[in-house]
Amino acid sequence: MAKIYAFANQKGGVGKTTSAVNIAASVGALGKKTLLIDMDPQGNATSGVGISKKSVTKSAYDFITGSASFKSVVKKTKYKKLDILPATIALAGAELELVDMPEREYFLKKALDSIKNDYDFIFIDCPPSLGLLTINSLCASDGVIVPMQCEYFALEGLSQLTVTIAQVKRFYNSELNLSGVIITMFDGRLNLSLQVLDQIKKHFKGKIFKVPVPRNVRLSEAPSYGMPAIYYDKFSKGAIAYCEIAKEIVEM
Repeated sequence: MAKIYAFANQKGGVGKTTSAVNIAASVGALGKKTLLIDMDPQGNATSGVGISKKSVTKSAYDFITGSASFKSVVKKTKYKKLDILPATIALAGAELELVDMPEREYFLKKALDSIKNDYDFIFIDCPPSLGLLTINSLCASDGVIVPMQCEYFALEGLSQLTVTIAQVKRFYNSELNLSGVIITMFDGRLNLSLQVLDQIKKHFKGKIFKVPVPRNVRLSEAPSYGMPAIYYDKFSKGAIAYCEIAKEIVEM
């Protein structure tokens, strides 16, 4: 049975999708059958693994609402043991369509029950908000992985997210836990980065992944080629960091 992790942070621009794409690809490269679910209507995780959004006729939206089968939606990527449930802008309508439905928080969980035995790991890239798509992702997950930058506004956002995780755990998914925090875009030369990292370690003791992801040009370039960093430049500092984090996740 797959371990399911949601990549969540309501603050945009923190490396959430970059982390989801690169960790999914790295876990696949370790020989684990991996599914990446793009739950963000922007569809950046979809294009980040080389799937053209223009070619997507059925998306994660169709799967979770039951209007399409898993086989008709899932796409194999050209990367080792990595499949994706792609996203289109149609996902944005899911927030409105689900709002009046009974058990609206569990649509994704119920949909995944039929296929989670087919994978070792399922990673969900959540939208940068705390709406119904994110709540569905948290209800379907065993744990939450939070990518965040070393800046004070990001620290405030993490506090809000932990409250949401606690509420989801209390009311909808008693198994949900904060699995780990990924430090992204880290620059050890800046005092601010070091100060915020120290605060994060105090607040979330034992929850920080050992290797921070540095600011790295190759990480920024890779999505424009539809490639995870491990395949774009496996010797880049960013790719190496995500590979190390992937090993930690596999061993959790």
